[in-house]
Amino acid sequence: MREILGRRRRLLSRRNDGRPELISAALTFATEWQWPVLPGVAPDPQGRARCGCPDPECTVPGAHPFDPPLLAATTDARMVRWWWTNRPSAPVILATGGTAPCAVSLPALAASRALALLDRRGMHLGPVIASPTRWALLVKPYSLEQLGELLYAKDFVPGSLRFHGEGGYLALPPSETGQGAVRWERAPLPGSAAPWVPDVEAVVDAVVDALTRTGVSAPEL
Repeated sequence: MREILGRRRRLLSRRNDGRPELISAALTFATEWQWPVLPGVAPDPQGRARCGCPDPECTVPGAHPFDPPLLAATTDARMVRWWWTNRPSAPVILATGGTAPCAVSLPALAASRALALLDRRGMHLGPVIASPTRWALLVKPYSLEQLGELLYAKDFVPGSLRFHGEGGYLALPPSETGQGAVRWERAPLPGSAAPWVPDVEAVVDAVVDALTRTGVSAPEL
């Protein structure tokens, strides 16, 4: 327990030159788009593939909340500014659901091929977030009941799909995580208004169809 508490203190007290674009992005998400955000735990400086959290087997190094916890996510500009002033290199974590978008994610290679196919079909997509391993398509908030009914109606849903809904989280650009840089594959249109995002039904229908009927592979990752 002492080791964990000591590590928490080091995470909170860590200082470095930081990246000014992170605090700017965090303030845009929180104050202009009204997306609740919070700082994620940074990758371990002794090895970027490892996480700075106490879990030695963390599967999303540097890309999740730790201290503060997810429930602390906020749109308050003063809190956001204080967090990134004290932790200037912390990843920006979105608390999905509620007033914020949710997301559907899939492995990067399959996502790239699926998006190309959806473009050819004229599918209107919203912002898409890309990391080296997975891409996430932002969608309108949905409930667990709504998602359950949607998936139940499908004959088959690839196990590689992940759903970031109420109580979930997602690293936002331009964060750096243990798996590499997070960027916009499809950036929101410029402007102060929150980006448009499609309904989850339309995205799931299109992605599942693209993955299961056209030979686009999606490894179970």
